[in-house]
Amino acid sequence: MLFRRRGETGAPRARAAAAGGFVAMDRRLPLAEAGRALLRKAFPDHWSYLLGELALYSFVVLVLTGSYLALFFDPGMTRSVYHGPYAPLRGLPMSQAYLSTLDLSFQVRGGLLIRQIHHWAALVFVAAAAVHMLRVFLTGAFRRPREANWLVGMTLFVLAMLEGFCGYSLPDDLLSGTGMRTANTIVLSIPVVGTYLSSFLWRGPFPGHVILPRLYIVHVLFVPGVLIALLTAHLLLVVYLKHTHWAERGRTNRNAVGQPMFPQFLTKSTGLFLMLFGLLAALGALAQVNPVWNYGPYRPDQVATDAQPDWYVGFLEGALRVMPPWETVLWGHTWMWNVLIPAVVLPGVLFTALYLYPFLEKWVTADGAEHHLSDRPRNRPTRTALGVAGIVFYAVLLAAGGNDVVAYSFRVSIDTLTWIFRAGVVLGPVVAFLVTKRMCLALQDHDRLTLAEGEESGEVEQSVHGGLAEGHRPLSARRGYRLMVREIPLPLPAGEGPVPRRQRLRTALSSWYYRDRVELPVTPEQRREIEERTAAPVEPGE
Repeated sequence: MLFRRRGETGAPRARAAAAGGFVAMDRRLPLAEAGRALLRKAFPDHWSYLLGELALYSFVVLVLTGSYLALFFDPGMTRSVYHGPYAPLRGLPMSQAYLSTLDLSFQVRGGLLIRQIHHWAALVFVAAAAVHMLRVFLTGAFRRPREANWLVGMTLFVLAMLEGFCGYSLPDDLLSGTGMRTANTIVLSIPVVGTYLSSFLWRGPFPGHVILPRLYIVHVLFVPGVLIALLTAHLLLVVYLKHTHWAERGRTNRNAVGQPMFPQFLTKSTGLFLMLFGLLAALGALAQVNPVWNYGPYRPDQVATDAQPDWYVGFLEGALRVMPPWETVLWGHTWMWNVLIPAVVLPGVLFTALYLYPFLEKWVTADGAEHHLSDRPRNRPTRTALGVAGIVFYAVLLAAGGNDVVAYSFRVSIDTLTWIFRAGVVLGPVVAFLVTKRMCLALQDHDRLTLAEGEESGEVEQSVHGGLAEGHRPLSARRGYRLMVREIPLPLPAGEGPVPRRQRLRTALSSWYYRDRVELPVTPEQRREIEERTAAPVEPGE
């Protein structure tokens, strides 16, 4: 790989001081060579590459605020009577977990502020991770040599959801307890092993007496430890494999162009962290979130109204609500399809497909080359359409998770609304896929017209014959480069003679993926230059 550096004019004294510091450190530890290489590391300068940093810095805020909360939180489930300053709850029996949460909110100095910052940071962490993964998916940044990093990123996202659910359940209020009851039902719906697994986790019938202390250990020790280890591996892979970049002049599939880590990227990244921390602090101070004192302590014989979990697991709630009430009794056992399919099978299939997608696309394209140029989503219409269909599928399920609130607010029948959501779950992704694919092809056609006629000037010109037409000006070299330099695989050719069924399936999928495209008006010479810029890096010895 070749490297280019930009922004060489900034802070030469700072770089000299840093170099001198590394020389001094090298007398004690062999850090100079590694330090210089790290300082010269080229980082991307496009805003879309900062989404991963938002997730990283949100996690840092979570660790800081969570460490403070851990000093005062007691996850015990023994019952006691509340005599604290919040009058509406005085005299009520409650668990130590809920009692300590109330004390954190009303008696510990800064406790409510830190609680709310922690909750907002958790929401931003999962959201930033989700959008970052979506950016990687739509731009094809998961292709070779980054398949392993995609797997690490997917695991981080799943663990982030688990960590969020554990933290959401710890206060033991009526809202989180309702979610815990749902989790217990999901575990019990698993055939054969569900009963044993529930007994192991809850140590007896629900609600048990050990689940919150166990979730607390998972929340503050096990999952954060694994997250830190995987984040470290993720960042090391990013540094080692280099980043992808958008096609622009000087950027090819064989180099890594960006700003050096010090001082340009480090300064920008530090500023992003400070802005994010300030925003989370403002949200914690001004925007109320999870007011547990309004819900009261959890009681197994009560269910909170308007009981929806945080957004990242809201799709499970929606799937449970739109699933028909199907059950089967076999050999004296009840198979709860209405819980097993939406809450166990559906997420299992969804995340398995996401884990395997890089290898599926590689198999369909028969492309084993390295890729360091980011795809414009419009140039991969089928992949982009699949991503949008997945977003619509998730959004419909998330909305269905609040069908009771929607029905109450708009005075509509909840049965009618449930059937609307059932139709939306099936038809919405299909419509989204078709519309998105046609939009991508329309945008490709617009790129073709722009290359052929130039950019629209906004002025209307009149010909000598009296006709009116919009004027055009020549396309800039930078934009023309961005439009022309692209990688779009051709469908695999159909084999001659008897073809194995596996190969026929592969050819059909390849045709479905890549048969729809808009060819650009490029000359043979331009096509050769495009092929040179999109060619895979040359391995040593080749």
